Amino acid sequence: MNQLNPFFMNNSWVLLPVLVWILFWKGCSLWIAVKNDQKGWFLALLVLNTVGILEIIYIFYVAKKKWADIREILTRNKPLIK
Repeated sequence: MNQLNPFFMNNSWVLLPVLVWILFWKGCSLWIAVKNDQKGWFLALLVLNTVGILEIIYIFYVAKKKWADIREILTRNKPLIK
C-alpha cells in the first residue's frame, strides 16, 4: 500500500494544490451540467477522475462557457436553494 504512489509519498506538499485544482474544476463542471440538464455528463464528471482534464473539456468545449461564466458562478449572490 505504501508504494501506491511514491511521488505523493515523497512530496506530500503537492497533494493540497492538486486537490484544490480537482475540486474547483469538478465543482464548476458539475454545476454547469446540472444547469444544462445534462444527466449523462453529470454522471461521467461525477464518477471519472481525470485531474480536471475532462471537466475543462466539458466546460469550454461541450458547454461552450467562457471565463466570465465561471466567474459568475463563483461570485453569484443568489442563494443556491430557493
